[in-house]
Amino acid sequence: MVSPVIREVRSYSSPDVAWGKLDAEKHHPLVHHCADVAAAFQALISQPVLAQRIEKAAGRTLDDVQASRLAAIVFLHDLGKVSPGFQAKGWPPGLWDRPTNGHLAEGWELLHLAQQKADHPLRDLLQSILQWGEGASALLAAAFAHHGRPVAWTGAASLARWPVLDHYDWRVESARIASALKAGFPVAFQPGGNPLPDRPVFQHLVAGLAALADWIGSDTRFFCYEPELRDDYVDLARERAVRAMRAIGLDVSRFADMPLPDFKTLTGFDAPNASQQTVNEVPLDARQVILEAETGSGKTEAALLHFSRLFASGKVAGLYFAVPTRAAARQLHRRIAGAMKRAFGSDGPASVLAIPGMLRADEQDGQKLPGWNVLWGDGRRQEHRFWAAEHATRFLAAPVAVGTVDQAMLGGLQVKHGHLRGSALSRSLLVVDEAHASDVYMTAILRPLLDAHLEAGGYSLLMSATLGSHVRAAWAGQTAPSYNAAVYTPYPAVWVGGEANPRAVQRTTLNKAVSMRAEATMDARRAAGIIVGAAKSGARVLVIRNTVKAAVDTWRAVQESGGEAPILHHSRYAAEDRVLLDKAAEAALHRAPEKRSGVRVVIGTQTLEQSLDIDADFLVTDLCPVDVLLQRIGRLHRHAGHRPEAFRTPACHVLMPEGGLDRLAQPAFENGLGAWIEGRSGSLAGIYTDLAVLELTARLVGEEPVWRIPAMNRQLVEAAIHPSRVEALMAGKGDKWRRYQQQHSGVQAARRMLADLRILDRTTPFGPDLRFPGSDERVMTRLGEEGPLILLNPAPAGPFGKPISRIALPAHWAIGLKDWDDPEIRVIQGGIELTLGGTTFRYTREGLTR
Repeated sequence: MVSPVIREVRSYSSPDVAWGKLDAEKHHPLVHHCADVAAAFQALISQPVLAQRIEKAAGRTLDDVQASRLAAIVFLHDLGKVSPGFQAKGWPPGLWDRPTNGHLAEGWELLHLAQQKADHPLRDLLQSILQWGEGASALLAAAFAHHGRPVAWTGAASLARWPVLDHYDWRVESARIASALKAGFPVAFQPGGNPLPDRPVFQHLVAGLAALADWIGSDTRFFCYEPELRDDYVDLARERAVRAMRAIGLDVSRFADMPLPDFKTLTGFDAPNASQQTVNEVPLDARQVILEAETGSGKTEAALLHFSRLFASGKVAGLYFAVPTRAAARQLHRRIAGAMKRAFGSDGPASVLAIPGMLRADEQDGQKLPGWNVLWGDGRRQEHRFWAAEHATRFLAAPVAVGTVDQAMLGGLQVKHGHLRGSALSRSLLVVDEAHASDVYMTAILRPLLDAHLEAGGYSLLMSATLGSHVRAAWAGQTAPSYNAAVYTPYPAVWVGGEANPRAVQRTTLNKAVSMRAEATMDARRAAGIIVGAAKSGARVLVIRNTVKAAVDTWRAVQESGGEAPILHHSRYAAEDRVLLDKAAEAALHRAPEKRSGVRVVIGTQTLEQSLDIDADFLVTDLCPVDVLLQRIGRLHRHAGHRPEAFRTPACHVLMPEGGLDRLAQPAFENGLGAWIEGRSGSLAGIYTDLAVLELTARLVGEEPVWRIPAMNRQLVEAAIHPSRVEALMAGKGDKWRRYQQQHSGVQAARRMLADLRILDRTTPFGPDLRFPGSDERVMTRLGEEGPLILLNPAPAGPFGKPISRIALPAHWAIGLKDWDDPEIRVIQGGIELTLGGTTFRYTREGLTR
């Protein structure tokens, strides 16, 4: 971690002692800082779950000597700071007349000089370390990568860059580091001993933990400055590291003696249903579990039950719940935080909302302060609970976190601190909700991340209501079944890694017979006629359009058709207004009639498909792939209860392009369906671009007038997305369709190749020749869904009267846009205008428009 105080030159009065950290008035000696980070690393790998992960990645048990040697290597992480060119950043003017330099590549150079020069003060130390096994050099590289990227150094070592000055001698400081290291870690330098592991997955895990240790060891809330050199400082650093682990929640030993919370305490429900009970019976050593169950069947509660068992048994020390969107994360976070509070009390593991720019943990909101500090809602920083929430890099180190799948994916990409994220994640149960929503690009990144997570001893749970057999087989590393075999696979089901067959779930819910009707239009006015007619007949109507434009047009058309003002709900609203709209949608479509608001119509986009607890009498939706369509139908007649006479039977009207889909094979794009030709690349771009799956879905709507849910879930999904069904469809289509599908397949293959180029391959040995691309976290984790979060400071009043502090920009609007962090804000009638890098956006009750 780069301390913020090193962004500008600081001065102190004793330049003869190498500093590791500075502020305006004091310094922390380098040898002390090295001890802080080594002690933090030692405390990390002493945590039982991380100790398990270390040994699983190593392929064998580590003894005390090996553990001490790992910490000793991490002690050297900032070795390059002894460079005069780095130390000069803290010297008074006039003591250095050359350009200053960094300290990462300089660490490599110093070690190369030690190999070349017999009188080098680090030569004996380096020779001792290299005798610890063939993996020692790679582990040094892992420690040097603590700023988040592998450190490249291929140059020639030269003493010309290492002058000895009258006021500063890097040789003395190097000798001081060697002496302190040997004195502080004597066990590491005992003769003999087993060699350090040299497995690449182990090296990558150590790299991430070293980076995490640097974040902890650099935090002055736990490791305050000690300007005067102390011979016993390593012992003090170890005491501080133990306290830090407890304070920030990485040490969960205080929960070890707590009884396993019962199901009602954990979830608020009396007893587990069949799916939840089946998950509850999964062996504790099952590292990968896949749960397939219908929407509304309590998959979230099943995940909590699975986590509580693993946590109580010491198999995991944390939970990361990954969902597709920020809106879903916000909704789910409230539920998870409530469950943790019921299970563990008010001082239980902190539940972090893992969305960059949104400082929220448990029920508290944070406010950034100068100096990288954060003020939490109760007036205290509460670092003992909310440390992980204060920076996006640390999200996955939280005891419990709920966020988008992107945050997990960053642990599998060649981006800054990808190693830290992946290593922190290793201690947690990784839950991927709506696994069917992962496209080929996401799957190509998540799959190797999941493999590395499991290889290091981690645990995962994938959940979906509509997972196709070939997608499920890819996740599970199995051979995809034939169409007939796929259709007759049990549903709901629980799949356990290592078992060839699923564990069938006894279905206890009644089938929902949904009347399906195709409407040969996607026109907003014609759709409004259907919507208003149903609302006037007493129905609570849910409308899901594929694009924001179609949703806004339909919202306007309903009002122009004489209907009441409906609720509009989509992704282009500020975070605070989304909370208001979420509550409004849930009130309009509440399960209990007596708790419903007066609004009868809710119109939106994919944001209404998941997480919101809504229950509609009647559904109007655009055509979409069958797995998404089933997700939408899950919001229809979700709970038993009173319905208007005309809507006692659930009904779904599916809006389709007039004249069918043939026109879209040109290619063409209509309201989220089909594609357009993108720029110079000539490739297809769009939302739902697989025309074959869309055509098969449309045929199912026309040919199956009643869908019995969940009994038909498996049949419906496989009938529209199984590769053999797609092949059979294409055999009867013309050249235009075949050319389109070939282009589509080419785009999918290109996305897989793009993902392969960005994947952090943890099977590649660590070393100074390991390279990351020059990009950072803005490397896309998904192709176009979630754009940058724009912070508004001061927060203006939004169109609903509430101050708004942040709003997400669609990713395709952000291409080439600069000045994200400094928007110009103007108040207009009915909302505000934002100007970013010369582009103006308007924000009103219709949401954000360009």
